[in-house]
Amino acid sequence: MKFANAVVKFRVPILIVTLVLMVPALLGMVATRINYDMLTYLPEDMETVQGQNELLDDFGKGAFSFIVVEDMPGKDIAAMADRIKEVDHVDTVLCWESLADVSIPKEMLPDKVYSAFNNGNAEMLAVFFDSSTSADVTMDAIREIRSIAGQQAFVAGMSALVTDLKDLCEREEPIYVGIAVVLACAAMMIFLDSWIVPFVFLASIGMMILLNLGSNYFMGEISYITKALSAVLQLAVTMDYSIFLWHSYNEKLQTIDDHKEAMAAAIHETLTSVLGSSVTTIAGFIALCFMSFTLGADLGIVMAKGVLLGVIGCVTVLPALILLFDKPLQATKHRSLIPDMNGLAKGIAKIFPVFIAVFAILVFPAYYGYSKTNDEVYYDLGQCLPEDIDYVIANSKLSEKFDVSSTHMLLVDADTDTTSVRKMIDEMEEVDGVKYVLGLESVVGPLVPEEIIPARLTETLKSNKWELILINSEYKVASDAVNHQLDKLNTILKKYDEGGMLIGEAPCTKDMIETTGHDFQVVSAVSILAIFVIIAVVEKSVSLPFILIAVIELATFINLGLPHYMGTSLPFIAPICISTIQLGATVDYAILMTTRYKAERIGGANKHDAVVTALRTSIPSIIVSGMGLFAATFGVAVYSDIDIISSMCMLMARGAVISMVCVIFILPALLLLCDGVIRHTTIGMGHINDKKDTTSAGSDKLAHSH
Repeated sequence: MKFANAVVKFRVPILIVTLVLMVPALLGMVATRINYDMLTYLPEDMETVQGQNELLDDFGKGAFSFIVVEDMPGKDIAAMADRIKEVDHVDTVLCWESLADVSIPKEMLPDKVYSAFNNGNAEMLAVFFDSSTSADVTMDAIREIRSIAGQQAFVAGMSALVTDLKDLCEREEPIYVGIAVVLACAAMMIFLDSWIVPFVFLASIGMMILLNLGSNYFMGEISYITKALSAVLQLAVTMDYSIFLWHSYNEKLQTIDDHKEAMAAAIHETLTSVLGSSVTTIAGFIALCFMSFTLGADLGIVMAKGVLLGVIGCVTVLPALILLFDKPLQATKHRSLIPDMNGLAKGIAKIFPVFIAVFAILVFPAYYGYSKTNDEVYYDLGQCLPEDIDYVIANSKLSEKFDVSSTHMLLVDADTDTTSVRKMIDEMEEVDGVKYVLGLESVVGPLVPEEIIPARLTETLKSNKWELILINSEYKVASDAVNHQLDKLNTILKKYDEGGMLIGEAPCTKDMIETTGHDFQVVSAVSILAIFVIIAVVEKSVSLPFILIAVIELATFINLGLPHYMGTSLPFIAPICISTIQLGATVDYAILMTTRYKAERIGGANKHDAVVTALRTSIPSIIVSGMGLFAATFGVAVYSDIDIISSMCMLMARGAVISMVCVIFILPALLLLCDGVIRHTTIGMGHINDKKDTTSAGSDKLAHSH
């Protein structure tokens, strides 16, 4: 109680300190760099990542883009290429004009070099940058190139993707945070007993969100997914804690006249309850840190920090605000729109075998759909963007005009003899789906002696350590065909140069597929184990963790199984994160009901009455909490044009409702079915005699007395 009394006593200084902290938090949020390139989260020890670093460090080349130009005369293309070369951080521009312009006679250049860069009314330029794919300076360069190139040119490649993604995110983000706030506020106004209290909640939670986003500065940078989801998730998850404090405070006012004393008692009660509840949520987010694909740690740390700050805000800032606005809050109270749940609770308990049967029937199809959804996710990051965006249009042009869907790069030891490199290139061109291989040897052809090759062409494709070779493929990034192709190319490469490296978007994406497949199993296991242990400790039971996790896991299987039955594909990161987030964020509903059931059983109620009372008292809280999470995420899901954000928010919104329904209908049935097992495996319940269950006269009266 000392802490609670101190909060009440120092409520004004608490608000002043929090408001002062908003200034550095805002500065920190603005200064935190946002990363839009998912491939940078691959483990550093992977060959593809090391190869990208080598390309940048030794070759001075990082990002790479193709530009498709339509209906433009050759002299204008040459002039445009010269202007693009002047753009900051553009290292090299390769086009037919630049190759044909060197001192080698045109007739000595192989025909395939011409066809690689030209097709009817379209010509292709390859642009290398001296900065990494998602560096801010690279994105600035992409924007400048687009302004130079005009309407007749289309810029493709990963850097164009991250540029468009960044621009779209920055346009959308303020709008969908606004949508989340408005819908969450509307849900609270409907389901709570006051018209003004939702705004007080939002003020308190908003300050904690700003503190969380500001403290991300110390992480250096965060992913755009983390930035987009963290505010919405923190709002949705920590709203429960605010509701709990408000209900507790109003309950205390029934028996305590002094509002400050009532608030101190409410803070003390809330802190005890919310700590247990928040630990499961934090454990779910911390489980994401066990991913080797480090986006998981990025999201996990920020969200765990957000929940912790949410708890702190709930027992410090929120009580101070409620006491400050106490008079208008009490004056604008109204009856909650949630009706008395006694009839529903009795009805569910009466036909509980039906819900046991529903549980048994749903398990197999839900799990089957869930396992299939994991196999049907997509990894092509371009798929998350709308079809009318510049990057997607440019990629379509590249595929349509030049039959190029992906580009790989080879780094081959510069000392490898020319004959071996030519043989390697010839072998690689025989691999299915390879359009052509462009290296120094293939560009100039066998008729040109190495001594007469101009220095500026050699410098473009060769350093002291490496020779750079481009492979254009007909197969799309992340497809089974391109992954099979990469295996064959790698086998050929290693035959000629054991230390050679195959890099680019498709090889990195292939690594990402293999990494995240393993991560999914690890994260699911860690989150289930951690939450199992927490429930076992909180409930002092061996059997209850199995029952509670079974209910929420069924809800997760249904949620993640639906895309398979609906024929929709999810972005790869969604199932990994959602399985953990849904378990961590909604297991609280089950804990709330189970804790009340236990208290009723220990207090002498028979199993039927204990379940009815637990159900009747828990349903309103579960509905408010579930609908809050639904409201905060559903609007974003509908609005966002970025499929990763939209899919994850839709899964969270749907998951909240499915978990809510499963806890209200299936958990009580399992508690009734397993009551004997629970009593014998839970500390403090071993002495309970269930004779009363056979003579449950007056059970209605007992249910009402609680």
